[in-house]
Amino acid sequence: MTRPVFRFAPSPNGYLHLGHALSALSNFDLARAAGGRFLLRIEDIDAARCRPDYEQAIYDDLAWLGITWEEPVRRQSAHFDDYRAALARLDALGLIYPSFESRGEIARLVAERETHASWPRDPDGAPLYPGDALSLAPAERRRRMETGVPYALRLDMAAAIARTGALTWSETGADSKAGSVTAAPQMWGDVVLARKEIPTSYHLAVVVDDARQGVTHVVRGQDLFWSTSVHRVLQALLGLPAPNYHHHRLILDAEGKKLSKSTRATALRALRESGATAADIRRMVGLA
Repeated sequence: MTRPVFRFAPSPNGYLHLGHALSALSNFDLARAAGGRFLLRIEDIDAARCRPDYEQAIYDDLAWLGITWEEPVRRQSAHFDDYRAALARLDALGLIYPSFESRGEIARLVAERETHASWPRDPDGAPLYPGDALSLAPAERRRRMETGVPYALRLDMAAAIARTGALTWSETGADSKAGSVTAAPQMWGDVVLARKEIPTSYHLAVVVDDARQGVTHVVRGQDLFWSTSVHRVLQALLGLPAPNYHHHRLILDAEGKKLSKSTRATALRALRESGATAADIRRMVGLA
């Protein structure tokens, strides 16, 4: 019988906070209880924001919490060829296309469309892609790419869904949504899978990495619940196995918002320096 494999996959673009502690400890505890394996993965594809000192702080914080992991640690920046291979497979299926609009141009297109009616948003609140790059002729796409202009590689979601058909995933968290959940990838529109300067995205990298590492159980925050729809589509298209999923509650701040590095949520290292213990952190995240 295959041992269960769990993972914690932070990005070294800031210091870990209590929300990360809940996710890391949940994965570690579940792996230990199941006699399984616990892996640590560093999601560092964003070279502009990721820093070595933040990565070292991840190791320090997890060790302080009493968490141990298998070596070597997989760092996404060392595996761009894996993601390029996945992109090539999707390209061979005719399912990706380049778009050339800047973020500002996309915002302008959305504003224009919303003068007539509201424009759809994805589950994160971002507007769906409003451009017409999908209709560009192949020769025109190649011409623009050869000029060196920035571009994003997008998944033709309608074509992808037509190929995969209806998909589900097995969910053990998320309260009333536990059980077999029907994926709704259309809610995301034509998601970005890579950019000119980075040959992957969160969605593509996490799917490839989970398969490469043999992850059987994905335990992560409830804010990523509907992202699983995109992941299931990519798994089906690439012939990769679907893990079991468990989306846990979030740690919220005093205003009821999820903790975030961008809002300078109190870091674990700051709590440690103020005298908190690992046992205190367990109590603070409701795992004591």
